[in-house]
Amino acid sequence: MPNILIGDDDEELTQLLQEYLDNHGIRCDCVHDGAAVIQRLKAVAHEDTVYDLLVLDIMMPKLDGLSVLRQLPNIIDIPVIMLTAKGEEIDRIIGLELGADDYITKPCNPRELLARVNAVIKRTNMTASEHTPLPESRLHLDQNQRACQIDGVTLQVTGTEFDLLVALLKQKGEVVSKAWLSENVLQRELQPFDRSLDVHVSRLRKKLQPFHDEPIKAVRGKGYQLVL
Repeated sequence: MPNILIGDDDEELTQLLQEYLDNHGIRCDCVHDGAAVIQRLKAVAHEDTVYDLLVLDIMMPKLDGLSVLRQLPNIIDIPVIMLTAKGEEIDRIIGLELGADDYITKPCNPRELLARVNAVIKRTNMTASEHTPLPESRLHLDQNQRACQIDGVTLQVTGTEFDLLVALLKQKGEVVSKAWLSENVLQRELQPFDRSLDVHVSRLRKKLQPFHDEPIKAVRGKGYQLVL
Protein backbone atom coordinates (compact mmCIF):
# COMPACT_ATOMS: atom_id res chain seq x y z
CA MET A 1 0.00 0.00 0.00
CA PRO A 2 1.49 3.38 -0.99
CA ASN A 3 2.20 5.69 1.91
CA ILE A 4 1.92 9.47 1.50
CA LEU A 5 2.15 12.56 3.69
CA ILE A 6 -0.29 15.46 3.36
CA GLY A 7 0.71 18.87 4.72
CA ASP A 8 -2.25 21.26 4.85
CA ASP A 9 -3.66 23.43 7.62
CA ASP A 10 -7.27 22.76 6.54
CA GLU A 11 -8.06 19.89 8.91
CA GLU A 12 -11.52 19.30 7.47
CA LEU A 13 -10.09 18.96 3.94
CA THR A 14 -7.23 16.69 5.01
CA GLN A 15 -9.66 14.39 6.84
CA LEU A 16 -11.79 14.17 3.69
CA LEU A 17 -8.76 13.46 1.50
CA GLN A 18 -7.37 10.96 4.00
CA GLU A 19 -10.61 8.96 4.10
CA TYR A 20 -11.03 9.03 0.32
CA LEU A 21 -7.47 7.97 -0.45
CA ASP A 22 -7.50 5.29 2.26
CA ASN A 23 -10.66 3.81 0.70
CA HIS A 24 -8.73 3.61 -2.59
CA GLY A 25 -5.68 1.82 -1.21
CA ILE A 26 -3.42 4.73 -0.27
CA ARG A 27 -2.35 5.22 3.33
CA CYS A 28 -2.12 8.87 4.45
CA ASP A 29 -0.59 10.73 7.34
CA CYS A 30 -1.57 14.37 7.80
CA VAL A 31 0.16 17.33 9.46
CA HIS A 32 -1.07 20.88 9.57
CA ASP A 33 1.85 23.28 9.37
CA GLY A 34 5.11 23.52 7.47
CA ALA A 35 7.31 22.97 10.50
CA ALA A 36 5.50 19.70 11.21
CA VAL A 37 6.09 18.59 7.60
CA ILE A 38 9.84 19.14 8.00
CA GLN A 39 9.88 17.40 11.38
CA ARG A 40 8.01 14.35 10.03
CA LEU A 41 10.21 14.03 6.95
CA LYS A 42 13.40 14.31 9.00
CA ALA A 43 12.10 11.52 11.23
CA VAL A 44 11.25 9.10 8.40
CA ALA A 45 14.44 9.88 6.46
CA HIS A 46 16.28 7.69 8.97
CA GLU A 47 13.67 4.93 9.18
CA ASP A 48 12.84 1.91 7.03
CA THR A 49 9.29 3.18 6.41
CA VAL A 50 9.36 6.18 4.11
CA TYR A 51 6.74 8.20 2.25
CA ASP A 52 6.20 7.60 -1.45
CA LEU A 53 4.95 11.14 -2.03
CA LEU A 54 4.28 14.49 -0.34
CA VAL A 55 1.12 16.50 -0.96
CA LEU A 56 1.99 20.03 0.14
CA ASP A 57 -0.20 23.09 0.60
CA ILE A 58 1.49 26.40 -0.21
CA MET A 59 -0.24 28.53 2.43
CA MET A 60 0.49 27.06 5.88
CA PRO A 61 1.35 28.49 9.30
CA LYS A 62 4.82 28.42 10.89
CA LEU A 63 6.49 27.59 7.57
CA ASP A 64 4.87 28.01 4.16
CA GLY A 65 4.99 25.34 1.47
CA LEU A 66 7.57 27.14 -0.65
CA SER A 67 9.94 27.33 2.31
CA VAL A 68 9.41 23.61 2.87
CA LEU A 69 10.27 22.93 -0.79
CA ARG A 70 13.52 24.86 -0.45
CA GLN A 71 14.59 22.65 2.47
CA LEU A 72 13.57 19.28 1.00
CA PRO A 73 16.77 18.55 -1.01
CA ASN A 74 18.76 18.57 2.24
CA ILE A 75 16.32 16.22 3.97
CA ILE A 76 14.84 13.60 1.67
CA ASP A 77 14.29 12.74 -2.00
CA ILE A 78 10.52 12.62 -2.43
CA PRO A 79 8.03 13.51 -5.20
CA VAL A 80 5.85 16.53 -4.39
CA ILE A 81 2.37 17.53 -5.52
CA MET A 82 1.50 21.09 -4.51
CA LEU A 83 -1.91 22.33 -3.47
CA THR A 84 -2.32 25.95 -4.62
CA ALA A 85 -5.13 28.47 -4.48
CA LYS A 86 -7.05 28.94 -7.72
CA GLY A 87 -5.53 31.77 -9.74
CA GLU A 88 -2.24 31.85 -7.82
CA GLU A 89 -0.10 31.07 -10.87
CA ILE A 90 3.03 32.67 -9.45
CA ASP A 91 3.00 30.22 -6.51
CA ARG A 92 2.70 27.28 -8.90
CA ILE A 93 5.56 28.52 -11.06
CA ILE A 94 7.84 29.14 -8.07
CA GLY A 95 6.93 25.74 -6.64
CA LEU A 96 7.77 23.99 -9.90
CA GLU A 97 11.02 25.94 -10.14
CA LEU A 98 11.88 24.74 -6.64
CA GLY A 99 11.42 21.13 -7.71
CA ALA A 100 7.75 20.21 -7.21
CA ASP A 101 6.55 17.53 -9.62
CA ASP A 102 2.96 18.64 -10.09
CA TYR A 103 0.20 20.82 -8.67
CA ILE A 104 -3.54 20.77 -8.04
CA THR A 105 -5.63 23.85 -7.42
CA LYS A 106 -7.88 24.19 -4.38
CA PRO A 107 -10.67 23.46 -3.66
CA CYS A 108 -9.22 20.03 -4.29
CA ASN A 109 -11.21 17.29 -6.00
CA PRO A 110 -10.31 14.02 -4.20
CA ARG A 111 -10.74 12.01 -7.39
CA GLU A 112 -8.30 14.26 -9.28
CA LEU A 113 -5.78 14.05 -6.43
CA LEU A 114 -6.07 10.25 -6.45
CA ALA A 115 -5.33 10.17 -10.18
CA ARG A 116 -2.29 12.44 -9.81
CA VAL A 117 -0.95 10.50 -6.82
CA ASN A 118 -1.34 7.17 -8.61
CA ALA A 119 0.34 8.53 -11.75
CA VAL A 120 3.39 9.84 -9.88
CA ILE A 121 3.78 6.69 -7.78
CA LYS A 122 3.35 4.43 -10.82
CA ARG A 123 6.10 6.24 -12.75
CA THR A 124 8.41 6.13 -9.76
CA ASN A 125 7.86 2.42 -9.08
CA MET A 126 7.99 0.98 -12.61
CA THR A 127 9.83 -2.34 -12.73
CA ALA A 128 12.66 -3.15 -15.11
CA SER A 129 10.38 -5.29 -17.31
CA GLU A 130 8.12 -2.30 -17.94
CA HIS A 131 10.88 -0.02 -19.24
CA THR A 132 11.45 0.53 -22.94
CA PRO A 133 15.17 0.43 -23.87
CA LEU A 134 16.60 3.88 -24.54
CA PRO A 135 18.80 4.85 -27.51
CA GLU A 136 22.49 5.54 -27.00
CA SER A 137 23.31 9.08 -26.00
CA ARG A 138 25.65 11.21 -23.94
CA LEU A 139 22.81 10.97 -21.45
CA HIS A 140 22.63 7.79 -19.42
CA LEU A 141 19.28 7.31 -17.71
CA ASP A 142 19.01 4.43 -15.26
CA GLN A 143 15.28 3.77 -15.29
CA ASN A 144 15.39 1.41 -12.32
CA GLN A 145 17.32 3.75 -10.01
CA ARG A 146 15.87 6.83 -11.74
CA ALA A 147 19.36 8.29 -11.91
CA CYS A 148 20.74 10.60 -14.59
CA GLN A 149 24.32 10.98 -15.84
CA ILE A 150 25.83 12.91 -18.72
CA ASP A 151 29.41 12.25 -19.78
CA GLY A 152 29.80 10.33 -16.52
CA VAL A 153 28.67 13.27 -14.37
CA THR A 154 25.65 12.69 -12.14
CA LEU A 155 22.85 15.24 -12.43
CA GLN A 156 20.31 15.83 -9.70
CA VAL A 157 16.89 15.85 -11.35
CA THR A 158 13.36 15.65 -10.00
CA GLY A 159 11.08 12.75 -10.83
CA THR A 160 9.19 14.76 -13.42
CA GLU A 161 12.42 16.04 -14.98
CA PHE A 162 13.65 12.45 -15.24
CA ASP A 163 10.42 11.37 -16.95
CA LEU A 164 10.71 14.27 -19.38
CA LEU A 165 14.25 13.23 -20.27
CA VAL A 166 13.12 9.66 -20.87
CA ALA A 167 10.29 10.83 -23.12
CA LEU A 168 12.55 13.16 -25.11
CA LEU A 169 15.37 10.62 -25.38
CA LYS A 170 13.03 7.96 -26.74
CA GLN A 171 12.31 10.36 -29.60
CA LYS A 172 15.77 11.92 -29.78
CA GLY A 173 16.19 14.25 -32.75
CA GLU A 174 12.44 14.50 -33.27
CA VAL A 175 10.20 17.35 -32.18
CA VAL A 176 7.89 16.14 -29.41
CA SER A 177 4.70 18.14 -29.04
CA LYS A 178 3.86 19.91 -25.81
CA ALA A 179 0.44 18.28 -25.83
CA TRP A 180 1.97 14.80 -25.97
CA LEU A 181 4.48 15.56 -23.24
CA SER A 182 1.80 17.03 -21.00
CA GLU A 183 -0.50 14.05 -21.42
CA ASN A 184 2.18 11.37 -21.13
CA VAL A 185 4.52 12.89 -18.56
CA LEU A 186 2.40 15.29 -16.51
CA GLN A 187 -0.66 13.04 -16.94
CA ARG A 188 -3.04 15.85 -17.91
CA GLU A 189 -4.23 17.63 -21.01
CA LEU A 190 -2.31 20.73 -21.97
CA GLN A 191 -4.35 23.80 -21.01
CA PRO A 192 -4.05 27.34 -22.37
CA PHE A 193 -1.71 29.47 -20.24
CA ASP A 194 -0.49 26.44 -18.26
CA ARG A 195 3.28 26.95 -17.99
CA SER A 196 4.08 23.84 -15.94
CA LEU A 197 5.74 21.96 -18.80
CA ASP A 198 7.76 25.02 -19.81
CA VAL A 199 9.03 25.44 -16.24
CA HIS A 200 10.16 21.80 -16.03
CA VAL A 201 11.95 22.07 -19.39
CA SER A 202 13.58 25.35 -18.35
CA ARG A 203 14.98 23.69 -15.21
CA LEU A 204 16.34 20.82 -17.29
CA ARG A 205 18.00 23.21 -19.75
CA LYS A 206 19.85 24.95 -16.94
CA LYS A 207 21.14 21.64 -15.60
CA LEU A 208 22.25 20.43 -19.05
CA GLN A 209 23.71 23.69 -20.40
CA PRO A 210 27.20 23.11 -18.92
CA PHE A 211 27.40 20.19 -21.38
CA HIS A 212 25.69 21.74 -24.41
CA ASP A 213 24.70 25.32 -25.33
CA GLU A 214 21.17 24.32 -26.39
CA PRO A 215 20.46 20.83 -25.03
CA ILE A 216 16.68 21.07 -25.52
CA LYS A 217 15.50 23.11 -28.46
CA ALA A 218 12.11 24.82 -28.44
CA VAL A 219 10.48 24.62 -31.86
CA ARG A 220 7.94 27.42 -32.02
CA GLY A 221 4.39 26.19 -32.32
CA LYS A 222 5.43 22.52 -32.27
CA GLY A 223 7.23 21.43 -29.13
CA TYR A 224 10.65 20.40 -27.82
CA GLN A 225 13.59 18.51 -29.30
CA LEU A 226 16.45 16.86 -27.42
CA VAL A 227 19.66 17.56 -29.31
CA LEU A 228 22.30 16.15 -26.95
